Amino acid sequence: MPIPAPFDRLRLPIIASPMFIVSGPELVIAQCKAGIVGSFPALNARPSSVLDEWMHQITEELAAHNRDNPDHPAAPFAVNQIVHRTNGRLEEDMQVCEKWQVPMIITSLGAREELNQAVHNWGGITMHDVINNRFAHKAIEKGADGLIPVAAGAGGHAGTVSPFALMQEIREWFDGPIALSGSIANGAAVLGAQTLGADFAYIGSPWIATVEANAEQGYKDEIVKSGADDIVYTNLFTGVHGNYLKGSIEQAGLDPDALPESDPSKMNFGSGGNSKAKAWKDIWGSGQGVGAVKKVEIVADRVDRLEAEYRAARERLIEASAPFAG
Repeated sequence: MPIPAPFDRLRLPIIASPMFIVSGPELVIAQCKAGIVGSFPALNARPSSVLDEWMHQITEELAAHNRDNPDHPAAPFAVNQIVHRTNGRLEEDMQVCEKWQVPMIITSLGAREELNQAVHNWGGITMHDVINNRFAHKAIEKGADGLIPVAAGAGGHAGTVSPFALMQEIREWFDGPIALSGSIANGAAVLGAQTLGADFAYIGSPWIATVEANAEQGYKDEIVKSGADDIVYTNLFTGVHGNYLKGSIEQAGLDPDALPESDPSKMNFGSGGNSKAKAWKDIWGSGQGVGAVKKVEIVADRVDRLEAEYRAARERLIEASAPFAG
């Protein structure tokens, strides 16, 4: 299945992942203007009436950018919907998405055939995030257009399967759009995702350490100073296993090396699950790729850096593969 327009005309094959609290209009607009897909969770707009205001702001500013820059139009944007039964806003938020004809809906924590059909009715596409091959099959059976395999090392609610294994299994039967997630933080990793068979790299944590991100300065600084060894995988905070910054767990008065297991039946996203510390307000999510983030900078500069790294990695790959080319 070919990549549908306008997602086939990006500056780089990158979808910026939607991050709870962190992703807002300013970050999304900056990402889209820089030539990559920007996204945000619908639940970030609070109260629900704010979602319509955000949609208006994003579409107006991107339209203005396109009028002023006809040779470098902005990338499309996406909205993430939590399909889990605990999301009481889903139907109302989907009506707002329909009003604004959102180009891409990213679905998480469940798959619904009627939601996918609704998006198709207005001409949008759906991408569903999955942590294993079984869930991938279910998502496509229910009408999703593409998949977001969330491999080991991804920020937030991540899986544990190697991206090599996950991509290998999914590409055996699925030829549609795939955005690979998991520790992708520089241009070489973007190329690596494509080499594994993905169409896009799905990048989250590096955007936290940007000027436009809706994150407190302490969170941004923690991203910059952390590496893979500073990431803790636990289900304590929401009932679902995810990756979090060790420093934020310590600041909450907890021992990151001795966290108890949470009760999955008390799943409660954003309220702290079985812990008094709230994810993602007090306990900060992050993927294992943060060692590539060296400073807080504007989105445009980060995308410039990713592009330079991507092109350099591609040249290295061509040189390295030359002896085996014939």
